[in-house]
Amino acid sequence: MNKTVILIATTAALLGFMPCAKTTYAADSVYTDLNLDACETLAEDPMGVSLRCKGYKDLPVYFKEGDLRQSVQFGIVDRALVDGAFESFSAFNHVNTKIEWRLGDNDQPVAAILRWFIDNPGPDGGSSTATRGEILVVSKVARENDGGSCFVALIDAKANPNANDLARRTADESAAKFACGMEEPEWVGSKSGLISERTFSWPEGYVVE
Repeated sequence: MNKTVILIATTAALLGFMPCAKTTYAADSVYTDLNLDACETLAEDPMGVSLRCKGYKDLPVYFKEGDLRQSVQFGIVDRALVDGAFESFSAFNHVNTKIEWRLGDNDQPVAAILRWFIDNPGPDGGSSTATRGEILVVSKVARENDGGSCFVALIDAKANPNANDLARRTADESAAKFACGMEEPEWVGSKSGLISERTFSWPEGYVVE
C-alpha cells in the first residue's frame, strides 16, 4: 500500500470519530395544555374574566378575556401586571390551548410560545377559516427577580412555512433579555393580510424592577 492510500485511509478513520456538525437550539421545549375549565377565577364581570391557570411545574399562567379579545402572561408575574396589564390584538381573537415553553441553560423556562387565532370576518361578515389569521406569539416568562411577562416577537404562521422554527429561534435569542414595558415586540419573517396589530395596556406609572 502506497503512502497516498495510507494517508486517505487514516484521514477517513479520523473523520469517522469526529462529531457531525448540525444546527441545534440552545434550549429545549416542553409542552403544557391551557385548560381554562380548571383555572382559578381571580376576577369576573359581564365584560370578561381573569384566571390563574396551571403552567409548567410550579409556574402559573394568567389568562384574561374581555370584549372578545384575550391576553396571556406567564410565570411569576408582578401583581400590578396581573391586575392591570392587557396585551392582545385589535381584531377579535382567541388563543390555542397548547403552550410551548423554551428552557434555558438551567432548564428554567425563559419564553413561552402560544398560537393566537385572529377572527377576521369572512365574505358574509361571519367568521371563516379561510380568512382566519394565525400568529405565533413569543412571550417572556416572568421570574422572581424580573416580574415582567409580555410579547417579545410575533410570527405570521400562515405566511411563514418555518414559523415554529422562527418562533423558537427568536425565543432563545431575545426573550431572556427583553425589557417588558420598554421595548416593542418585533414581527419576524413575512406578513400576510390576515394578521392584526398588537394592542397593549400597561398600568400607569408601573416599571418592571
